[in-house]
Amino acid sequence: MTLTPGHGSTVDGVLRRSARRTPARVAVEYRDRAWTYEELDAAVSRAASVLLAEGLSPGDRVGAYGHNSDAYLIAFLACARAGLVHVPVNHLTGDDLAYIVGQSGSALVLTDPDLAARLPEDARTLPLRDADGSLLSRLPEAPPYDGPEAGAEDLVQLLYTSGTTALPKGAMMTHRALVHEYLSAITALDLRAGDRPVHALPLYHSAQMHVFLLPYLAVGATNIVLDAPDGDRLLDLIEAGRADSLFAPPTVWIGLAGRADFATRDLGGLRKAYYGASVMPVPVLERLRARLPDLAFYNCFGQSEIGPLATVLGPDEHEGRMDSCGRPVLFVDARIVDEDGKDVPDGTPGEVVYRSPQLCQGYWDKPEETDAAFRDGWFHSGDLAVRDAEGYFTIVDRVKDVINSGGVLVASRQVEDALYTHEAVAEAAVIGLPDERWIEAVTAVVVPRGQVTEDELIAHARQRLTPFKAPKAVRFVDALPRNASGKILKRELRDRFAGR
Repeated sequence: MTLTPGHGSTVDGVLRRSARRTPARVAVEYRDRAWTYEELDAAVSRAASVLLAEGLSPGDRVGAYGHNSDAYLIAFLACARAGLVHVPVNHLTGDDLAYIVGQSGSALVLTDPDLAARLPEDARTLPLRDADGSLLSRLPEAPPYDGPEAGAEDLVQLLYTSGTTALPKGAMMTHRALVHEYLSAITALDLRAGDRPVHALPLYHSAQMHVFLLPYLAVGATNIVLDAPDGDRLLDLIEAGRADSLFAPPTVWIGLAGRADFATRDLGGLRKAYYGASVMPVPVLERLRARLPDLAFYNCFGQSEIGPLATVLGPDEHEGRMDSCGRPVLFVDARIVDEDGKDVPDGTPGEVVYRSPQLCQGYWDKPEETDAAFRDGWFHSGDLAVRDAEGYFTIVDRVKDVINSGGVLVASRQVEDALYTHEAVAEAAVIGLPDERWIEAVTAVVVPRGQVTEDELIAHARQRLTPFKAPKAVRFVDALPRNASGKILKRELRDRFAGR
């Protein structure tokens, strides 16, 4: 392990500094437990000793397959302190779960007891909590960690990509990359020690952990961690004045806005609303802003490989550009290029490429994929976007989700926004399906709200779009397939409806 005394550019250093600065302030609340910064720092130190007592060595990968909890956070920070590489695993099952545990080479998997049976039989496990011998139960007897500090260039986490278009890849994140990303988040999102954030999205997702929870620990805020984004609990905390800052993907905001009591609850105490992880339909954002006109909305955009925050649209930047994802954050340089890697003129679609100290070091044990993504000194994101003259980016689509309809490229997001203006559309995803005439037929997959027909929705879209962009067909479903971060799995929809 590289030793660089005094550098402080480590995930562990983030907690150490806050614990020295405000030791008595409450850092984390979870259910009926609360940890001051001093107590959290001590728990992390003892947890690091517990992990090393399992025979682990610096650089070993440690899987984390658990629900939201204080134990999950302590385990991540303990890995960072002990020089281990944390591998967050979402709630996959079967072959998908076995793939990440195996591909990462995890020597140990930290898990909650109710999830342990899903893991491969040969996986070595340690319960996080709620069991004898768990990480939490062993803390009082464990000695404080007194080993060497990790170096800024050491790996601290493998962030597996969402796998919406292919098998997940483990983005190799260093301490230095994540600390830079924390600074970008603090400055772009106006995170302050006096904020009262609630963290309801899964902590195994990089946005909740690295854009919000760790940066808020860095500034010394008191953080409430919930098991899940339960609408009743969230609104109760806001009404009680205990939460004034909330991050959620569009699916959660859509759910909150659709509640019968959303118009009547006293939500004036909510000051900061963050959305991201997938595209927010503009009509939904307009409804939220109309209901809560004093609420500051921030659009957060990025991907796992960059920590994951890349651009932000601030509350004073929404007017006139609500479909934009904003401008690059503090430590991110971004361009839009053509297939040859040359800059395209403003207003012209192209692929977003990044250069940043926040970027991963490549993909774990995937040299070919790494070489394909990192070319000419830039990371190629796979996102199709346009940039305007003021430097604002608007995501058009994922490159792999753009639809080739009769030789003309159609962006699925534009069609989805048109569908969302119909009152009977609860959710929509637009995909291209193989078609002898059109190459790919624009197809809408819709979760309806009330009675509506295929012909009605096609006619509605044609009134708002150039005719060739309107759906050729509509498929109705009860729910859209999503990964744990709320992203729609369009590849599953293409597989499901191809040939029908």
